[in-house]
Amino acid sequence: MLSVDYSEPELLLGGVRVALAREREPVFNPATGEQIGSYPLATTADLDVALAAAQRGFEQWRGVTAHDRGKVLKRAAQLLRERGEGLARLAALESGKSIHEARIELNAAADLFEWYGEECRRVYGRLLVSRGAGTRLTVRKEPIGPVAAFAPWNFPLGNPARKLGAPLATGCSVIMKPAEDTPASALAIAQSLLDAGLPPDTLSIVFGVPAQISTYLLASPVIRKVSFTGSTVVGKQLLKLAAEGAKRTTMELGGHAPVLVFGDVDVDAVLDLAVAAKFRNAGQVCVSPTRFYVHESIYQRFAAGFAARVQSWPVGDGLDESQRMGPLIHPRRLPVIQGFVDDARDRGARVLAGGTRLERRGWFYAPTVLADVPDEARIMNEEPFGPIAVLNPFRDHDAVVHAANRLPYGLAAYAFTESRRTAALLGEQIEAGMVGINTFRIGMSDAPFGGVKESGHGSEEGPEGLEACLVTKFVSEA
Repeated sequence: MLSVDYSEPELLLGGVRVALAREREPVFNPATGEQIGSYPLATTADLDVALAAAQRGFEQWRGVTAHDRGKVLKRAAQLLRERGEGLARLAALESGKSIHEARIELNAAADLFEWYGEECRRVYGRLLVSRGAGTRLTVRKEPIGPVAAFAPWNFPLGNPARKLGAPLATGCSVIMKPAEDTPASALAIAQSLLDAGLPPDTLSIVFGVPAQISTYLLASPVIRKVSFTGSTVVGKQLLKLAAEGAKRTTMELGGHAPVLVFGDVDVDAVLDLAVAAKFRNAGQVCVSPTRFYVHESIYQRFAAGFAARVQSWPVGDGLDESQRMGPLIHPRRLPVIQGFVDDARDRGARVLAGGTRLERRGWFYAPTVLADVPDEARIMNEEPFGPIAVLNPFRDHDAVVHAANRLPYGLAAYAFTESRRTAALLGEQIEAGMVGINTFRIGMSDAPFGGVKESGHGSEEGPEGLEACLVTKFVSEA
């Protein structure tokens, strides 16, 4: 293992680290399969402590001015940048991702805290026209209350920052359950906030069996809002739990992003972007481009170029500066990915590159390109969440838009064309919460991040992320 300082993760209950006398589960380095530490499982008593702290923290934090809340968030951003390389290496160790990607992610987390540190001062209400002398009619925006947040592992720094930024900016307290695969990274984000001056009761971090923790937290009247990033199946289960208490929800669920490549593009330029985007984090990204629909006039050239680039794509330990793609997060993902490939091959698809596990220690699967994949193949209908790109030709504009929209997913979509008219049409026609035209960059701190259809609802980041953590109150004074 390339050297990284790794401290044993602990629970964070009301800003206090707790680990003694807790059952623990192992944490592994997916690049080697070796255990690097362990995390504690929260008990129901621990969750009660976190809930009580969240209530106290909300009552305190909501009374802090937006200006002072913003100073804490901006100080946390500064601390993240000062600690940058160490935190990036920690994230690469736990998740397996490329150190280059981890550095970008660390900076994105810092940018998000900094942006919300400024934007929270712009949460405005409004004054209505008076209905009579001596009366005042106002609309106020107030924090919704304690938030239960659930963050996945694939962006071990960015996802916790996204879950914490908007609620804390508005004056809410948070109990967050990060992914157990990357516990130390999430705790490092939380520590930056505490070191920046966040009141301890405002933030708790818990680990454990996801279903048990979510059921217990969502049953509590303390929790007023639920924020979840993960699979559509789990998201629907949490929606049912939240409905019992009429709790507000923000759900960023599964995706299966289409990429429409029209015949007027610079093929090599698009390929350079597409391969890097597809195999970022080994394809374990909710907005990862997967279903490539390429105009028939350039399809063969595009497929050959994609396969050639992939066959020489550097795959290895993410802490190795020379690598571009790391392993899958868990060994159970290897047969799942192989199942997608075998099913597509059995239905007539061509394997242009990869298609097998890499025989080395760790949980590596070769970056894979499939061509001519029929719609009935599993990978054309289920999110693979792995390093597989699927290529198919198209001829007609309306037909390819239909193909892009035919699934219940609607998180991200992409298109490449030199035609301004085509670009404008696609911006209107594609059913997704985020659309990248001639770019794969769709996530930034001041823009909403979220999906439609079964990819969820609500947004994180941007002013929309703040709005999701606020309630509207009308006050009529006579």
